[in-house]
Amino acid sequence: MWQRSVCVGLLALALGYLCVLGPELPPAALRQLSASLLGTLRRARSLEARTVAAWQAAIVRPARGWARVAVGVNACVDVVLSGVKLLEALGLEPRDGKNHAVLSSRQDLGEAFTHFMERGAAAERFFSDTAAFRDIARTASEHPAAQLYVGGNAALIGQKLATNPDLKILLCGPVGPRLHELLDDNVVVPPESMQERDEFHLILEYQAGEEWGKVRAPTANRFIFSHDLSNGALNMLEVFVSSLDEFQPDLVVLSGLHMMEGQSKEARQRRLMEAVASISDIPTDIPIHLELASMTDQDFMSNIMHQVFPLVNSIGLNEQELLFLTQAASGPHASLGSWSGIPDVGVVSDILFWILKEHGKAAERASDLTRIHFHTLAYHILATVDGHWGNQAAAVAAGARAAGTQACATDTIDTSRVLLKAPREFLTSHTEAPAKISLNPDEPVVHWHREGISFHFTPVLVCKDPVRTVGLGDAISAEGLLYSEAYPQ
Repeated sequence: MWQRSVCVGLLALALGYLCVLGPELPPAALRQLSASLLGTLRRARSLEARTVAAWQAAIVRPARGWARVAVGVNACVDVVLSGVKLLEALGLEPRDGKNHAVLSSRQDLGEAFTHFMERGAAAERFFSDTAAFRDIARTASEHPAAQLYVGGNAALIGQKLATNPDLKILLCGPVGPRLHELLDDNVVVPPESMQERDEFHLILEYQAGEEWGKVRAPTANRFIFSHDLSNGALNMLEVFVSSLDEFQPDLVVLSGLHMMEGQSKEARQRRLMEAVASISDIPTDIPIHLELASMTDQDFMSNIMHQVFPLVNSIGLNEQELLFLTQAASGPHASLGSWSGIPDVGVVSDILFWILKEHGKAAERASDLTRIHFHTLAYHILATVDGHWGNQAAAVAAGARAAGTQACATDTIDTSRVLLKAPREFLTSHTEAPAKISLNPDEPVVHWHREGISFHFTPVLVCKDPVRTVGLGDAISAEGLLYSEAYPQ
């Protein structure tokens, strides 16, 4: 670090000396030397500082932004604490990890948490035993290190959007008294959406390098579980859709479908059909963004893809959800069991392309899907069908910037606390003749095109010591939407 500082100081001194000698040097020589020294000075800055400077120039507001955004339908209170501390408080001993689709005991919780902590992966699970969950939730909420926050994808997205004073936000979900206290004053909650008791979700966080028995977390992340019946049944969906007539939103953001996994297969399928009917009632001139979350049932994921994707204009998802999606529908790279380290950009690009080509808007297909916002720890990609969205270079950069500020809990990115972890070189595909791209921190938003679909890529400046990882994906999607412009069709 000190070598770079010395280098910058010497270069600044050289530039000053040039200014003194300027009259005695030929103009061409002066221009060449000045350009060379300025270029060296720019390169002497850190990769992170160069990326931030380039983002500042790239992130501009869209020509036509949103004024009113309606968000629904999952909302709760998040109880956030260290997963290791909770497992210790519950008297659990470290044991081998195991991926449980549904949790029914403390032992299941310990095994599932260990499984995902070992991989540094985010996950969300339903806890089926009411009494056992209440006992665990009581221990968690009374722990001295526990913190209570706004929770649920919809509430988190609404809360993030509400920080913009020019936006009016409608939030519809099961909102109890504690959650209502936590919400921003700029968030309007319909009276029909209020309920007497809050829904609580337990968020077990772990830090990079943290240990539990033989397991050492490769990156910071979180494991979420709940026994949430209101959100699990999407109880507020019809209330949400009926409230849109009066609110008149410019954009609808929908989330919570993953919560239905806690129901029986028959009840889940029946409720999904009812949800499809309700979503179909939203006027087609209002863009709809669907935020996905961790799921375990491939048939259910496939049903959402075939029944819900055609009804929405945009989706947001992370690397776990993207891989599960292609596995559920036998898409490209479906044989890949899991990601190894940072997800391969070419593999991600192939899956995004397939989703939009097979399930997105086309002349021969009744679908409105034209945008996907993919986010992972090290980078983001926005994939859009040409002619439907604008300002996407700014949107993807804004989403990445939000990841860096929220994880570190800073208003602006502190370049001493973040690290550029994205691959410096990557291929754009593994199923067609790819382009090879070298990442330039001075131009960090990279664009490529493939058969009517545009891709915008940017690295993330990863927080070295994250303060809080919960809701990071929701903040990213919210910020990306804020800077996006949907073209009237």
